[in-house]
Amino acid sequence: MSHVVEVKTEVKDAAAARAACQRLKLEQPAHGTARLFSGEATGLIVKLPDWQYPVVFNTSTGEAKYDNYNGRWGDQKQLDQFLQIYAVEATKIQARKKGHSVTETQLADGGIKLTVNVGGAA
Repeated sequence: MSHVVEVKTEVKDAAAARAACQRLKLEQPAHGTARLFSGEATGLIVKLPDWQYPVVFNTSTGEAKYDNYNGRWGDQKQLDQFLQIYAVEATKIQARKKGHSVTETQLADGGIKLTVNVGGAA
């Protein structure tokens, strides 16, 4: 049986964030406090290419704090791509913990289709 799922991404899993950074060839994230334009934020710091300020995720709530000044200080598409890959990696980690196998298919529209095979069956 097939199910389509829409995901609202909250970054709570540091391992999945590290996997997403590795996959996107970004610097590995680190817990700490970062300076943003409008103050400071503490959490998991992710540095996106050509962003003036990092994105900081509170891994307890999943909330993201960042200053990209409506795209002038950082392209929203890069954050969207990180969140997409994070969601993929988090799903794969959770599925594998439960003994399931996962196959990934890149779609022509830029989406990613994940197929989770219950019990690890291919």
